[in-house]
Amino acid sequence: MRLSELGEDGLLAGLERRGLVEGIADDGAELGGGLVVTQDVLVEDVHFRLAWTSWRDLGFKAAAVNLSDLAALGAEPTALLVSLAAAPETRAADVEALYEGLNEPAVPIVGGDTTRAERLTIVVTALGRSDRVPGRSGARPGDVVVVTGPLGAAAAGLHALRHGLAGHEAHVERHRRPPLRLAEGRRLAATAHALMDLSDGIATDAARLAARSGVRLTIDVERLPLADDLPEPDGVPFWTQGEDYELLAALAPDDPLADALARVGRVEPGEGVELRREGVPLDVQGWDSFRTP
Repeated sequence: MRLSELGEDGLLAGLERRGLVEGIADDGAELGGGLVVTQDVLVEDVHFRLAWTSWRDLGFKAAAVNLSDLAALGAEPTALLVSLAAAPETRAADVEALYEGLNEPAVPIVGGDTTRAERLTIVVTALGRSDRVPGRSGARPGDVVVVTGPLGAAAAGLHALRHGLAGHEAHVERHRRPPLRLAEGRRLAATAHALMDLSDGIATDAARLAARSGVRLTIDVERLPLADDLPEPDGVPFWTQGEDYELLAALAPDDPLADALARVGRVEPGEGVELRREGVPLDVQGWDSFRTP
């Protein structure tokens, strides 16, 4: 079977069933003593296009997507390791701008590797420390589902860049520079039953949390906080397309954070995820590395 048929989650589930990996479907790994680690890869023309982003913004985003995983682990970042594959004709000034962006979140870069390649690739490993990692497996029937901020802006910004649309500067900025929810992650990690970041769209990511917890998540779409001035797409809604890098959490109904954040759904017995608008189920999907064109 090909990866385009399996999809990302199918591939990881198969590797885990065979005992070839352990806990790889979570946001990162716990290494003991409060140490946590995560890693992400950004590949040119898959995750970014240099025609649409500056080298500095690219560096910030490469750091931010990893720090988002640390936020989902309730961690305080301690260090980054950065590996870079680039063509030999790449200008040194551009690489310096990339590293300036990587340094913007003020997390020290302490190692990494460099090599030559035809396509620019950035691999960031982020390390941190966490007092408590809720993970994705603790959601319980009766919990409420919350998110930390608005959805859809990054996908709308990417759409604007692809189609040369004017008037979407705020959305484009959100695509180039994701939010850092580290403080929110630490607050949520203290009491959340389950916690993860929204990188691939709420439909895809909520389904992952549901599968890990062995429960069903119902999301009320009309309750979702959406980005301001979000245009209406002809096809898939922008709030389903990912790269929001907000946090999704399952909390006890009486948890004070349940009232401080947007309540968007609930945890029920069963399996899977259902997105509803005014009670009517919607057929929407998110990003998949191997299935999404």
